[in-house]
Amino acid sequence: MAAADAVKQPLLHRAYPSHAASASSPSLPSVSSSGVHGGRPRFPGGLDVPNLKKRGGGTRSWIRVEASTASVQTLEVDKATMMRRCELPARDLRLLDPLFVYPSTILGRERAIVVNLEQIRCVITADEVLLLNSLDSYVFQYAAELQRRLLQRAEGDELPFEFRALELALEAACSFLDSQAAELEIEAYPLLDELTSKISTLNLERVRRLKSRLVALTRRVQKVRDEIEQLMDDDGDMAEMYLTEKKMRMESSVFGDQSLLGYNSVGAGASVSAPVSPVSSPTESRKLEKTFSLCRSRHDSVKSSDNTVTEHIEELEMLLEAYFVVIDSTLNKLTSLKEYIDDTEDFINIQLDNVRNQLIQFELLLTTATFVVAIFGVVAGVFGMNFETSVFSIQNAFQWVLIITGVVGAFIFCFFVWFFKYKRLMPL
Repeated sequence: MAAADAVKQPLLHRAYPSHAASASSPSLPSVSSSGVHGGRPRFPGGLDVPNLKKRGGGTRSWIRVEASTASVQTLEVDKATMMRRCELPARDLRLLDPLFVYPSTILGRERAIVVNLEQIRCVITADEVLLLNSLDSYVFQYAAELQRRLLQRAEGDELPFEFRALELALEAACSFLDSQAAELEIEAYPLLDELTSKISTLNLERVRRLKSRLVALTRRVQKVRDEIEQLMDDDGDMAEMYLTEKKMRMESSVFGDQSLLGYNSVGAGASVSAPVSPVSSPTESRKLEKTFSLCRSRHDSVKSSDNTVTEHIEELEMLLEAYFVVIDSTLNKLTSLKEYIDDTEDFINIQLDNVRNQLIQFELLLTTATFVVAIFGVVAGVFGMNFETSVFSIQNAFQWVLIITGVVGAFIFCFFVWFFKYKRLMPL
């Protein structure tokens, strides 16, 4: 074994001298000054990453709207703190990252609702709304409108806070998409009418750009519609969004557990301090009855909470259905515009086919005229031959041949003209 190591040692020194030196020495290799550039670490191979940050070390600005006081604040929170605060995984917060482009999504979690609808990217809890602060004016409009609605809450309106925030996000997204669809309609219809009257390269390029915008907008509207429809079809997802009810249920459960522990501790103290006797048995039975009554009350509260969740599911389903109708109307507008563009393209293709057929007909007419002229050339060539025939002895033979050739050529030309004019729809 020692001999094998002695044989491998020179090979190691020749192939990797630095590794061999570090392997032969029991001490750790020292970091050279070339491995650090300006106080920043460098990767092996000389790759310098100047903007390298620690994982989860960057903070971001969030706009916080509180449910109880309707106050608006600006917070500087990092990603790890936000994950602990809302009990959300990193993949859910990644949906709100403006550096990534994700489709519209509404996710119901245990203690929060993650909303990514166009410009509105927020986390809704039972007590607050956390908006990712950006330079978009729609974010500030959303925060101001939510604050106004919380301050002007009508009496008798029992809609939970998370549903109010979700409703406003849906309203903002649907109104934004509908306004974009309306602008696209105003621009599209006159341009398409102009294209049908005048086919030009400039108009075709404008229609191409318009169609690209239409396809992108239709995809976004379709995604929002599918997301709302998916929520409406799944009662479990809608039940996950009742954050206020789940919070109240958790608080009541904790209070019940504490009360039950208090009863048990009192009973245990009585059993330790007092001996078992027939006189103390009624007291134990009363404590047992109180424990059973507490369990029955907790069971009844769970049943009542289930009934409340069923009622809230109906409320949320009605809310989602209202905005589903709005977004479906926007999708119908875009679908109608897409059909109008397709009809315009078909009309233009028909016009181009008509022009192409006219060119083909004109080419056939020229070919026919060339054939008629070629007949006269053949006749002239025959009579220009340098040999004697019986035809040459006939008086005015050349004139008669020209007349007959002209009549035949005129007949052929008139036949083709009549065929192209009255029978051009016949298949060739």
